[in-house]
Amino acid sequence: MSLERGQTALSFELKPDFFEQKNELAESLKEFYAHYPFAVNAKELQAVFLSELAIQAKAVGRADQVTGYIGYDPLSVMAENGCLPVDPAQFFSDWKKDLTFVHENLSFLRTILINTSSYHNGGANAVQELAIALAEGAFYLQELQENDLELDVILSKMIFQFSIGANFFMEIAKLRAARLLWDKITKAYGAASELRGMHISAETSAFTKTVYDPHVNILRAGNEAFAAALGGVQYLHVRPFDELSGATPFSERVARNTQLILQEETHLQAVTDPAGGSLYIEELTKELAKKAWELFLQIDLQGGMLEVLKSGWLQKEISTVAEKRKQDIFTRKQSIIGTNVYANSEKESNMKFFIKNKGDAVIKNSFPGGHVNIQPIKLERLAEPFEELRKKAEQISKQKGVNPCLGLICLGELKQHKPRLDFITGFVSAGGIEALKSEPIHSLDSARKFVSGSAASQFCLCGQNEQYEESGLEILKVLKTEFPNFHFYLAGLPEKQEQAKWTAEGIKQFIHIKSNCYDILSSMLAEMEADSQ
Repeated sequence: MSLERGQTALSFELKPDFFEQKNELAESLKEFYAHYPFAVNAKELQAVFLSELAIQAKAVGRADQVTGYIGYDPLSVMAENGCLPVDPAQFFSDWKKDLTFVHENLSFLRTILINTSSYHNGGANAVQELAIALAEGAFYLQELQENDLELDVILSKMIFQFSIGANFFMEIAKLRAARLLWDKITKAYGAASELRGMHISAETSAFTKTVYDPHVNILRAGNEAFAAALGGVQYLHVRPFDELSGATPFSERVARNTQLILQEETHLQAVTDPAGGSLYIEELTKELAKKAWELFLQIDLQGGMLEVLKSGWLQKEISTVAEKRKQDIFTRKQSIIGTNVYANSEKESNMKFFIKNKGDAVIKNSFPGGHVNIQPIKLERLAEPFEELRKKAEQISKQKGVNPCLGLICLGELKQHKPRLDFITGFVSAGGIEALKSEPIHSLDSARKFVSGSAASQFCLCGQNEQYEESGLEILKVLKTEFPNFHFYLAGLPEKQEQAKWTAEGIKQFIHIKSNCYDILSSMLAEMEADSQ
């Protein structure tokens, strides 16, 4: 059991079949109430689980020992699944009854979750995550107060959940800014100072993780967990590094040890505010808070979170940011180690699932009066497009019996062609394409011999500009004439007036530092796939 291996909270994924063995549920949970808090995102199963839990806890006289949170963020679940209740007023009226029941029976348990992970996994940036958290929190305050739930009760039941991304200082500032802004909002509602604090549950990002070279995820998770700890979270979940292919006992132990090192060996607990006093973090926090507040006001002017989800405005804003991030990955302006740079094309994946929208019928069936469809937040990890290229390369390899490959025509001596040779090798490895290097090419005959004897049907000329001018163009002209069905690329980007000459002689594309890596590799693999059929 996870608790025996060092887990310090009752954290698990709640599924409908969880309730099939009620007696076993009672026996397995009752001994832990007094020792471990809950940390559960119950989603649409919250009411059922809390009702059962209250009965069992009261039966053993431990209702006052149930702590932590068993939360539900209706708006987040709706946004992820692409549906809203036909009658929101009725939905929130019913939810208020559930929350009141829990408050009366499990008074120390938090139940109102503001979870920005779905938006984070859809590509939202830190500013958007903060604004959404504030807007959701304000929306729940307003709706539940209108349903006669007292402000003090609502605030005592709230907990915020954030996914922590790769930008170390930005993530620390995000958590600090969240507290500042929430204090500002709750103060405006007239809350007492002791109720204006923000309780935060954090998790290392699923958005930044990769299937290939999964051990790099250990470093990513460590960086993200450290940022969360410096940001002062109350709960922290570290994802196992191989979660995308099915977590193992070893990866779960590494995830737990990451937390233990941060908790016991860095002495972060001995400092009230580890990031306090850092000019850079303080200034970044102020800037982030300012921009997030402005976006929060934009959401508020449009009627709040429910309205911007209905209209699709929020989905469009997140999609715009996600597309920009995707283009940065495609052009390798932003690096993902082991995926779009320094990829090991020899490794195969054991991919079992992606982070995808579920379209879960359970949430739709939980709405009284039915539901209406809205545009869901599209969930896609940063590395996913390149991983799909790698999967295609693996499929081609199985069909042809050989790895998809690109022949590299190396002009001149090693020192002359090596810089561009290394660049192209790294470039195509991101798509699972093997680079077949020729011997140094000094003549047309040696180039012809390499091309005719190669398993590749696509080739790239690699060399210095001097080699291109001396012999490259002439070699290309002959090769294209003799092998008209082969495709040829050029490493580097010639001057504009020279590009037309190369294109006229048969160069398909120039591969250089500003090239769209994803588009070029996708085109290469599509042609290789066609050749294999």
